[in-house]
Amino acid sequence: MRSPLCDRFARTLAAFGLALAALLPAAAVQAKDILTLRVGTVESLDSLNPFETALNVGYEVFTLNYDLLVNFGPNNDPVPGFADSWTQSADQLSWTFHIRDGMKWSDGQPATSADVVYTYNLELNGTKNGGVVGLGYLDPYLKDSFVTGVTAPDPSHVVITTSRPTTKLTHSYIPIVPQHIWKNVTPANVANFANNVPVVGTGPYQAVESTSQYVRLVRNPYYWGKQGAEDEIVIQYYPSAPDTMVAAFKNSELDYIHSPSAESFNQLKTAKNTVALASEGNGFTQLNYNTYTKGGGASTTALQDPAFRKALGYAIDKPTLIQKVLLGYASPGTTQVPPWETNWHVEPNDVRQFNIDTANSMLDAAGYPRGPNGTRIDRQGKPINLRLYAPNTDPSYAKDAQFIQGWFGQVGIKVSAQVLDEGTLVTDEALDTTKPAKGQLNYDMVIWGWVGDPDPNALLQILLTSSIGSTSDSQWSDPQYDQLYVQQNEAANDADRKMYITQMQQIFYDQAPYDILYYDNNLDTYHTDKFAGWQNQPVQGGAPFFQDGSINYTLLTDATKATPAPSASVNAEPTAAGSGGVAASVAPAPAPVPTDTGSSGSALPLIVGVIAIAALLVVFIMMTRRRRAAAAEDDE
Repeated sequence: MRSPLCDRFARTLAAFGLALAALLPAAAVQAKDILTLRVGTVESLDSLNPFETALNVGYEVFTLNYDLLVNFGPNNDPVPGFADSWTQSADQLSWTFHIRDGMKWSDGQPATSADVVYTYNLELNGTKNGGVVGLGYLDPYLKDSFVTGVTAPDPSHVVITTSRPTTKLTHSYIPIVPQHIWKNVTPANVANFANNVPVVGTGPYQAVESTSQYVRLVRNPYYWGKQGAEDEIVIQYYPSAPDTMVAAFKNSELDYIHSPSAESFNQLKTAKNTVALASEGNGFTQLNYNTYTKGGGASTTALQDPAFRKALGYAIDKPTLIQKVLLGYASPGTTQVPPWETNWHVEPNDVRQFNIDTANSMLDAAGYPRGPNGTRIDRQGKPINLRLYAPNTDPSYAKDAQFIQGWFGQVGIKVSAQVLDEGTLVTDEALDTTKPAKGQLNYDMVIWGWVGDPDPNALLQILLTSSIGSTSDSQWSDPQYDQLYVQQNEAANDADRKMYITQMQQIFYDQAPYDILYYDNNLDTYHTDKFAGWQNQPVQGGAPFFQDGSINYTLLTDATKATPAPSASVNAEPTAAGSGGVAASVAPAPAPVPTDTGSSGSALPLIVGVIAIAALLVVFIMMTRRRRAAAAEDDE
């Protein structure tokens, strides 16, 4: 039986291809080098589900995976995101958002207004009657914007109606998720949706690999906007090994690190090709008390007494914490609104200063006398021995705890301090708001921190009574504070709003459900020899990453292919001495790809082309002769 001509021709070409491959050096079969941006952080990603993350790194990842309806610009200003334009109606009770034409999800499916309607209705339906969506951190963005309805008159438009005028819709942190992937997710089961890799989104990079050590994101081929030079991003976790993270950075195994210790940061300030930024942060580190009054999990009812909590405030030497623990990279804390939010922060009256004698006299006056062994007794006659927990993500927390343990001991308050795995602290009895019952959290004090966003509501709302059982980690309740929150949210102008927020800060300070230890700086460092185009957010006084949105990831360029203008921030001195030892390996790199070892002026491509054309001519002649011979044979 005669083989078909097309099959014979294909086999001949295949044989030719193998022969040609044997003749050519491997470098001739070229593939683009993968340019990887490697980022280190002391947090571990808790979830790829944006409604289930409680950590800063979780926000960083989901703003790379997804677009917000309106993104954050270089100075946290509203810029196009899932919507490319928007208008407000004349009566200020309706917003119309135009969804960019032709946008696609990373799996190639159309991204339309229906996805916005699905996402926002997931929130609206879940928060009815005091409900919570996931962990509840994203809930206030629609609740506080007075949203009454979300509709899609066509695939390109979304109309959002509100009961009151608001501008908060253009500052919403709710990511738009794909309806065709999330269609079976409801408010009741959102916590069970793992959102496994590969994540489908419209953001510039998509998570394709996630382990307990890192998450890897690759370029979204359908992204609508500008993308950075990096083909992929690996965010590596160092929750209990910040020194290892710094060592990896020194060895150029990481391009950027977030929140190194103050000691390490000072070393890196003099390293070659390194920028070290100590920027004012929109957040704080606090000592929060378990103030729950309805049979909660605190070991003593003394924690429910504002007089007791205020007295302890005089036994905390904040300047010493800042100097000894943070080497000066912070400012003393007072209210829940950081000075970074310059339009809203107001210092309270009668700021407490460190004074052990004052703390002792206030505890005596409040009815907590010392027992025979010097330990103070609560009103039920029980010795006060407070449990203090801190996560392992930042060594400064453990150092803070040691100082506080000593100072509280001087006023007769015993403290048992324990550092816990971050996940254990969140998911086990300490701060898990789902068990054993709403509000009954099994701790006395916790040292941790919060990070806000450009609007003060993000930090104000965690102290609301309605946040008990979701985002509240103090279980504090104050009706006047709750009412002022409503009033500031409904205020017609910024002046009135600030008046209410000022009162909220004073109530918070006087009641002391938290003691804000300090407003810590953001410490970030990055190399300048691999990537260029670094931009801070905000431009003045900010940092490139772990801010708001994904814009700065899209601005990076390949430093090896361009000569950036000299920067005064880049230190050209010799690299600082390392901490010794071998740096831990970061996430495994992708499979190696062939690289081009030839020069641009090489004659190899021309030679290869001539050989290929000649070979094809030979094959064509052979096929023509065989066809003629076969035809002659048939004629016979």
